Amino acid sequence: MSIVQRSPREPIVGDPDDHRPRSTWRLVVDPGDDSGRVDGLALVEEEIAVGDRIPLHVHDVDEVIAVQQGMGEARLGQRREQVGPGAVIFIPAGVEHGTANSGDTSMIIQAVFPATRIVIDMRERNPAPGTEAEQPRRLRYDLRTGDFEAVD
Repeated sequence: MSIVQRSPREPIVGDPDDHRPRSTWRLVVDPGDDSGRVDGLALVEEEIAVGDRIPLHVHDVDEVIAVQQGMGEARLGQRREQVGPGAVIFIPAGVEHGTANSGDTSMIIQAVFPATRIVIDMRERNPAPGTEAEQPRRLRYDLRTGDFEAVD
């Protein structure tokens, strides 16, 4: 159990499947919980730059996204819907989803996961330079450490 003060967002770089240097994010997990459990909570805050998008992907856990600022298009399964401040997107595990900034200002979202280790199965990519020919990956991501490993 902790209280975490605001930390700066950092550019979204380093992931070959989701390279967005104009967008920024911060990841927050409970630093006081070093038990190694995977059922904690994690928060991702993201500022999606104008014209950027979170590629279509799937998680093995539920997710809730709250739009704080800006306008965008949310993809949830086969649905596409315009969303703005105050919109909340409930995403069940296993459902394809993605978000694109369709407005003329930055879009800020907050996403909550009921786990600190999640599997991300990318269906689309924002390829990092030099990785354009690669296929989307399926990774297990440890939100506490930032480590990830391929999942077959």
